[in-house]
Amino acid sequence: MSRTKVVPIPVMGRHNINAYLLLGRRPVLVDAGTPGSGRRIHDGLAACGVDPADLALIVITHGHLDHFGSAAELHRLTGAPVAGHVADLGPYRSGRVREPYRPTGPMGRLMARNRKLHVRAEPFEPEVRVRGVTSLAEFGVEARIMPTPGHTAGSVSVLTDSGDLVAGDLIAGSFMGLIPGRPANPPFHDDPRQNLASLRSMLDLDPARLHVGHGTPLDPARVRRWAEREHRRLARRGAGAGAGRSEE
Repeated sequence: MSRTKVVPIPVMGRHNINAYLLLGRRPVLVDAGTPGSGRRIHDGLAACGVDPADLALIVITHGHLDHFGSAAELHRLTGAPVAGHVADLGPYRSGRVREPYRPTGPMGRLMARNRKLHVRAEPFEPEVRVRGVTSLAEFGVEARIMPTPGHTAGSVSVLTDSGDLVAGDLIAGSFMGLIPGRPANPPFHDDPRQNLASLRSMLDLDPARLHVGHGTPLDPARVRRWAEREHRRLARRGAGAGAGRSEE
């Protein structure tokens, strides 16, 4: 059994937006960047010594433009099938993100006004439709697609045999990865509580490190501490909302 290696492929900046290459018996790509970034990712595969025509699969972690934007283009460039969760088929088939965006804080509120987040990407139809835990062994890597809903309904992560969790936007580096190693919410979550539950369930599997869509790899112990603080923050917010309702 060959150990699966995780290699980041920068899509924007050094770490602002990442795709990931999984190297095993065959290569698998996780995420497809923003619209128009297909050629950059294609060339990134070649720079890693991978013939893009050998790509076995493209896994999309969720239905946001910075993760599925070039899926159709990369499918044409490589011939690889695309995998995506059925709960995010709407965005994949329409090329449009399910709106409104639901900000997690000030950065999200600011970013939600950016016109680039509301454009239409080229639609695609996933050939591999994910519904539950899905082994990637037949595609040449010892890893599993793990449903991790909350960021979007169809969000998934990929857990390798060696304990690397490619986490999409389950968690992010602070300020879109500008502060290395510091965990934070990404700018948006459809359901913050469900996302936190998904994050904690992945942490229960004792990953060795978390590779995120925005930022450098995160240490699981640091993410656990962040998750406890986030749990308390959401509990306080929920209690406040309940008190407000009781006063109405």
